[in-house]
Amino acid sequence: MENSSNNRRNFIKKAVMGGFMAVSIPEILSASMVPSAMRKNSLTKDNIILFQGDSITDSGRNRDDNSFNNAGALGSGYPMLAGAALIEKYASLNLKVYNKGVSGNKVYQLAERWDSDCLDIKPDILSILIGVNDIWHKLNGQYNGTVEIYRHDYIALLERTKKALPNVKLIICEPFAVPGVKAVDDKWYPEFYGYQKAAMEIAAQFKATFIPYQRIYNEAITRAPGVYWTGDGVHPTLAGAQLMAQAWVEAVKA
Repeated sequence: MENSSNNRRNFIKKAVMGGFMAVSIPEILSASMVPSAMRKNSLTKDNIILFQGDSITDSGRNRDDNSFNNAGALGSGYPMLAGAALIEKYASLNLKVYNKGVSGNKVYQLAERWDSDCLDIKPDILSILIGVNDIWHKLNGQYNGTVEIYRHDYIALLERTKKALPNVKLIICEPFAVPGVKAVDDKWYPEFYGYQKAAMEIAAQFKATFIPYQRIYNEAITRAPGVYWTGDGVHPTLAGAQLMAQAWVEAVKA
């Protein structure tokens, strides 16, 4: 806690003195993403958009609220911010945005609730951000997973999804971490790189849009310290959630 407080104080001090680059999210995304290389998913009228994942996606949502386009049901993180931007930008399309992320989930736990929390919703666009707990819970002794288990379970989940929803458009989000901020230390590496590589390869295999969140955060921390974007190296601050949301909105078009 003390280190984070010191980092924040140092950030404010250096920012006042002009020691950091201007924090501009559009510039960060421009520097870290190649728009022409990103496969954009086309939105059409009455599309259903579903965000899935762990606590980064969950972001404190009310899990008893199964409605769409509702701030309580969407939580306080990037799904709510991205959903709000979509609803405003494409008001004529009557989009329906759901969030079914669950804190603590790993890939196999997505599979356990997939019928009710995905297939029954019948999304037209399905976004998944999963993987950080697959390594984090291993490091803290709560799980015995490996990169290959992650890859196998993820592929099986997507094969099941495409079988039930053959026309669903997929967005695979890269699992990310910010080294040196609280929970994220040297023990994460190099193993965590394997999970990121697997997610990218799975996206290619299923012709999904891939959002390179690690590269985006890597660029972001050249402009402001890690604690500006994430409080513990994993969970985004409001600034980090907005960074993620704007990147996500770049993945779709009307």
